[in-house]
Amino acid sequence: MKDGVFMEGFNFTIPYIVRVVDVNYGGHVANSAVLNFFQDARIAYLKNLGDYSEMNIGSACGIILPEAHVKYLAEMFLGDELVIGARITNVSRSSFTMCYRIERDSEAMAEGETVLICFDYEKRKPRRLDAVFKEKVSAFEA
Repeated sequence: MKDGVFMEGFNFTIPYIVRVVDVNYGGHVANSAVLNFFQDARIAYLKNLGDYSEMNIGSACGIILPEAHVKYLAEMFLGDELVIGARITNVSRSSFTMCYRIERDSEAMAEGETVLICFDYEKRKPRRLDAVFKEKVSAFEA
């Protein structure tokens, strides 16, 4: 839990207030903005886990995103106060899945997941996940 906000099934959350740039011509949050919300939560989660980043999750490795899924459940609007939950599941040899949930007033607005692969940006190829990173994820998500 972060910032004292509890979300069922998530040990980590961030607050977010919908900005003008998040809203499309339909007057609600754009579908592309939701992926940005997920990224904001992912970046904060990694930093909270051990000062990691998308470019450094240990062993000279970052992450690369080959797959994303989003389920839009309700409209979100300018000024909405949201809570975004993030958690890591399905940790394997070189990848993991990150799940997300966006709530407004404890009601689900969107859910999704991204598959993230440990990637050596210098050599331009996938690598094994760092053992310390895996241990920290396991301890945090327990």
